[in-house]
Amino acid sequence: MAEACCDLEADINGEETFLVNKRIICSFSGRLSKLLGKSTGANRNKVIFHDFPGGAENFELIARFCYNNGEIDISPSNISLLYSAAEFMEMNGSVSRNCNLLGKTKRCIEEIGFWTWPDLLATLKHCQDFQQVATSSGILEKCLDSIVARLVITSEASPCASTSSPDSSGFRLSCDTRSTESLKSSFSRVNWWFEDLSVLSSDLIEMLVKSMVSRKYNHVIIGRVLLYYQKSKFFTATSDEKCKVLEVVIDMLDTLDPSCIPCKSLFGILRVVPGLNISKSSRSKLESMIGSQMDQATLDNLLIPSPYGASYLYDVNLVLRFLKAFLHGGGCRSSPTRMKKVASLMDLYITEVAPDPFLRSSKFLALVAALPDSARDRWDELYHAIDFYLKVHAGLSEEEKLKICCALNYEKLSSDACIHLSRNANFPSKSAVQALISQQSKLKNLLQGTKNTKLDTDSPCKFTQIRRKAKKDEGSEQTDLYSGKFDVPPDHENLRTHLQGMQGRVIELEKLCKKMQNQMARLMKSKVSTHGTARSLPRLCSCKNINLH
Repeated sequence: MAEACCDLEADINGEETFLVNKRIICSFSGRLSKLLGKSTGANRNKVIFHDFPGGAENFELIARFCYNNGEIDISPSNISLLYSAAEFMEMNGSVSRNCNLLGKTKRCIEEIGFWTWPDLLATLKHCQDFQQVATSSGILEKCLDSIVARLVITSEASPCASTSSPDSSGFRLSCDTRSTESLKSSFSRVNWWFEDLSVLSSDLIEMLVKSMVSRKYNHVIIGRVLLYYQKSKFFTATSDEKCKVLEVVIDMLDTLDPSCIPCKSLFGILRVVPGLNISKSSRSKLESMIGSQMDQATLDNLLIPSPYGASYLYDVNLVLRFLKAFLHGGGCRSSPTRMKKVASLMDLYITEVAPDPFLRSSKFLALVAALPDSARDRWDELYHAIDFYLKVHAGLSEEEKLKICCALNYEKLSSDACIHLSRNANFPSKSAVQALISQQSKLKNLLQGTKNTKLDTDSPCKFTQIRRKAKKDEGSEQTDLYSGKFDVPPDHENLRTHLQGMQGRVIELEKLCKKMQNQMARLMKSKVSTHGTARSLPRLCSCKNINLH
């Protein structure tokens, strides 16, 4: 430009100063025309813009448009810049019929449905820098809608070539065998476009996913997009950028069907969380998602190291929160099978953490009692875990041991476990008594269920009946059950065999029970003689008064 023609000085955001012809620029810009009036004299004027969209680079595009008498090549790579600048400079044709840059860009935006996939991506990238303007103008929304619409259309079709190619049309629905095989080696049928979207900002990914969800796009694929996006961004992102990405990914995953998100992938996200300062809300959402799929987890998933500074080995509190989320989500009501799988997993986990010498009894008890009684058909595994814990933590008080043992369901312990517990010095004596009583009750129920035998089947306690019958025998201290003599009809040989098998166990339990009764009696006498007044013993582990006879 000749110096004589450059009578307007334009300072653009402090980046660069342009010398332009005031008459030419004002003939296209309604904003400058208002600011400078109709004066086109030789006196040089100056304008300062602090918030010009796109900065100095975009002002240069506008200046070229004006000097070319309203002609410019509008492309997907500059349309958002031109539109935002045209709106800022009020280039809507109010001054000259040829200066309606705003109208030209709007017409191009209306044709966005015919753009190729690379063109759409280029526009999205530019919208990231001018998101506010792009949102208000509708460019961003139209671009996102077009991308999602094409993904929906082509979700069942294989693309023909990598979209990273500048020649790619993005959505060719038929292709030759060679190009198909080449594509399969680098992209799967459903994730060929994941890499293209990984260049977008977390804000745009959030908007894109919301649009996909509203259009009922496949939640499985959306989940894969988000997981791919998180991994790809983490290669170059700063700590703050990682926090933002992770929060967006977690928030968006939380809007999807939980069954569409692999539990393994959620634990993968969880592993990177400790090093980042993400929000409590996002942490809570991630834990809830994992908890809702607790039945899909493995023991290795749960063995998460404790937070920095904690003395205990594993993050027990985190696992307890998983269980709370699982129960809150109706895991026990919706599927008993899922509940039992979680119980089996927890038995393994409790056994694994039991040897930790720094694990407090309150936390161990919380793990043992976290699930309802109905979750387990048998409690043998949990009994062995408690046995292990009591061995390692031999210094626990009697009260602490009793609290832990009260969580046991003695009725669901096998006979072998009951006998083992009755002889186990690690357990309080009251627990041993409870185990014997539980086993005795099982024998009563067994005998009560016996049909067509010499016993009176209407008696409420067959075990007591046997003992009374033994006392009536002439000096005999054994019943038919003890001696192995059974009056059973010939067609009940299976019952005879079963009762004979119980013979030795009944005798052993009777002896142990009698021995325990004697110990309890001596303990009572000792307390009476020491304090001068009778005091009641604490309740047994079932928390009920139990008659030992």
